[in-house]
Amino acid sequence: MGDFRWFGLFGPAQPADAALDALVGDPSIRRVEAHSDLNFTKRHVFHRSDIEVDFLGHTVTTEGIERNTIDNPFGAVLFFQGTKTGVVQAVTLSANVEEYSDIFEVSDSSVFEIGSWWHAQIKNNPGGGAQRELDYLVKVTEVFDGTHVRFNYKSGWQLAAGRMVTYTKIEPAFRCHVRNMSFVGVPVPVNGTSTRPTPDWDMIGSNPVAFEYAVECDATGINATKVFWPVVMRRYNTHFLTERCQLMNPEERDWGGTGYLTQQINVLYGHVKDCNTSNARHLNDFTCAAYCMVENCHGDGDEYGPFVTHGQFEHDLTYIGNSGLLSFANSGTTWGDSAKRITVKKHIASRIVANKRLTDLTLEDCHAVVTYTKPGAKMANSGSIWVNMDGLQMRGCTAQEMITISKGSSRAKRRNIIDSCSFGMLNGYEIARPIRTGTTAVGYTPSNGELTIVNSEFTNVEDVNLGSINKLTLINTWFKGSSPTTGKVRVGTREIVMQGGGLINCGFVFTGAWDKTGDVNNAPNTPNQSITVDGGAVFSGTNGEKAFLKSTAAGNVIDWTFGDVTSVAADAETAHFHIENGSHKLRAYRSRFKGGKYVAANGGFGGANYLVLSSIIEEGVDRSSLPAEDVTIKHSEGNIVI
Repeated sequence: MGDFRWFGLFGPAQPADAALDALVGDPSIRRVEAHSDLNFTKRHVFHRSDIEVDFLGHTVTTEGIERNTIDNPFGAVLFFQGTKTGVVQAVTLSANVEEYSDIFEVSDSSVFEIGSWWHAQIKNNPGGGAQRELDYLVKVTEVFDGTHVRFNYKSGWQLAAGRMVTYTKIEPAFRCHVRNMSFVGVPVPVNGTSTRPTPDWDMIGSNPVAFEYAVECDATGINATKVFWPVVMRRYNTHFLTERCQLMNPEERDWGGTGYLTQQINVLYGHVKDCNTSNARHLNDFTCAAYCMVENCHGDGDEYGPFVTHGQFEHDLTYIGNSGLLSFANSGTTWGDSAKRITVKKHIASRIVANKRLTDLTLEDCHAVVTYTKPGAKMANSGSIWVNMDGLQMRGCTAQEMITISKGSSRAKRRNIIDSCSFGMLNGYEIARPIRTGTTAVGYTPSNGELTIVNSEFTNVEDVNLGSINKLTLINTWFKGSSPTTGKVRVGTREIVMQGGGLINCGFVFTGAWDKTGDVNNAPNTPNQSITVDGGAVFSGTNGEKAFLKSTAAGNVIDWTFGDVTSVAADAETAHFHIENGSHKLRAYRSRFKGGKYVAANGGFGGANYLVLSSIIEEGVDRSSLPAEDVTIKHSEGNIVI
């Protein structure tokens, strides 16, 4: 064990840099302790393993620290770095590496010894300079033949034949730990924008710890303030722990990469737990990360987003019991806008933004709540959830003001399900994005798949859009208007099946089936719509449209099916269905209508179309606006009219 006191250091009056170099540079020393506050003026790089530096809770300062190199978050006080051996091999894949496979093709396996470590990197996709599905530090666990080895990593993505993979042999830094530090950085001139104010502006600040090409290297008990670059910076790390760390009030957070608690690039098997940030940029940033977990971490003053991924093909990430804004796969096409199999449980967020190419997102017991940046100043879009409908599964979630569903990818094999959730809505917003100019960009594309919503409710509804979903199945799900005069949902969904649940002071206004022209999946146009209501569904009250179900656009072609439904109008002017213009087919069987009226005289019935009411119970319904009966229009016989 080494001790800074050996060098006469009993406080920060003298720089501790020479002592640190001597202690960590001695391979016989496995543990270094600090028994007083210390000041460092250098940025130290170490290439060794099996060393623990424990500051025992004392304060580390960096007054007078040397300039960093430009744009270098690894210019930390303590930087532990593995080394490249110079052995490099490249291979063009002769066959696909399938998703979940841990067997990889190499050009010559004779240099891939079991237990050796390699940086495996696939050539980027043409869509972006950093679009790489494989870019990790991995270990050889088995050699099969002259061209195939097994790594300790299951690929999260298919790697197509013809792609080039480069392997670089690495001697990692193993088991280098930094613990129990209270870090205070140096002042940096306020910027407040994303542009560099002076050439050396980002070279001034300081940060405590960085790791690269590192295995089983932990950072625990680091509390920091006034930092510039991330408190704990990692790249090409695996099997690591970041625990009980805190960042409060960093010097900068508008400039990209600054004001993070931890940034983790190309990492595997990491665990971040029991960490906190206040008024920081990101608490936890994953870029091209896989098989990692974040738990019991919390960010306040969180409008910059405590929990983010860049969208560089992250996969199999789990978040449990955290709080703070979430933003996944949201940094742009340079990285790929993509992530897969992200699971979030028991989370409180100001916003949840996951609307790019995010496949198999699972949200359980997650809640988006209205948040304020300062007293009286509401955070923009707080209380909202934005999700991609590609294997989406949500259970027990709430959004105080909005949910918006879009579709930017179609990779999932599992169904899209929302179960036992509650969503407040704002006037004019979108439950699902409709087709319109500008909605084909990633994250803003119409939702052309199928979605099932179970045991859920939409509240405070007034003039919202339910856009281009191909088939929406609603089971025991309710739409509740904000008032008897405003509740309205504009429906562009092709097919709606409503089993139970219903409408309270709310109406569905059919805008015409979604037109798939310009859709990212280039599916054929489907001009007709259908609505099926059954299973004990209930309509009640009234709304601004004075109709529970309404279609008046001339081009609408809709099939209407009413089964076991009870529709109770609050007044004589409210229609159970209001159908004019267009071309329609309507069948109602075993339904109950009370009060209000029907409006269907000009609904395009007759000929190839039809209107049939059978075994219906009507109580005080004005049926004067039904079309005259003929061969395909039947609404008198077999009904009970009271």
